[in-house]
Amino acid sequence: MTTIIIEDEKPAARLLHRKLEKLNIEVGVMLHSVEESIEWFSKNEHPDLIFLDIQLSDGLSFEIFEKVAIKSAIIFTTAYDEYALRAFKLNSIDYLLKPIDEDDLEVAVFKFKARLPKQETVQLDFEQIKRMLTNPFEKNYKKRFTVKIGQHLKVISVDEIECFFSENKGTYIHTFDNRNYLIENTLEVLEQELDPKDFFRVSRKFIIPLKAIKEIILYSNSRLKLILPSFKADEVIVSREKVSDFKSWID
Repeated sequence: MTTIIIEDEKPAARLLHRKLEKLNIEVGVMLHSVEESIEWFSKNEHPDLIFLDIQLSDGLSFEIFEKVAIKSAIIFTTAYDEYALRAFKLNSIDYLLKPIDEDDLEVAVFKFKARLPKQETVQLDFEQIKRMLTNPFEKNYKKRFTVKIGQHLKVISVDEIECFFSENKGTYIHTFDNRNYLIENTLEVLEQELDPKDFFRVSRKFIIPLKAIKEIILYSNSRLKLILPSFKADEVIVSREKVSDFKSWID
């Protein structure tokens, strides 16, 4: 049985490799990106089994199969939330949640081996799964935030928010009426709670709603500068590595 691992992070790939060795599963190749995987599949015989990370360094792993006809069984490895996992259940695909438990791994391998003699090429709707992962239709995004002001609580609707920003290890809401409010959520948590159609993390310091962007100005080192209605405390810069995704987001 030939097996390969396609995993974004090399340490995670090596860890999975060691766990598979304990199950007497030999791994022939470890790949780490969409581009690398497409090149490998186009030049090599496809394996019996692929352990496939969903999010690779250069995109979703489903993009591999837009270029290459899949001829292997797949066990997905994923850190996606419960909403996204509905996509796998609907398509009857095996998956393992990260961090991968050795017992769960053994069960997945056993299931694969049990059906190996009658294994057939499975036609999977990768586009459907991809849509559900990028836009999990049942997810409820934050519509409002509650902040404490002295002995009072104030409810702020997302429609009132001009930006979120971090400063001195704190995270703040800045509203269109030019006020700042300290909140407990980190920007990392907010990225998961806010609707990605409306909000974008332009840098390590800022998350911006589309409706708050007044101007977009070309800036040094291939970056972009954003002008907001009232926020003037600092420059809002789209970091260079975010520029391409940002342009797609506003398009």
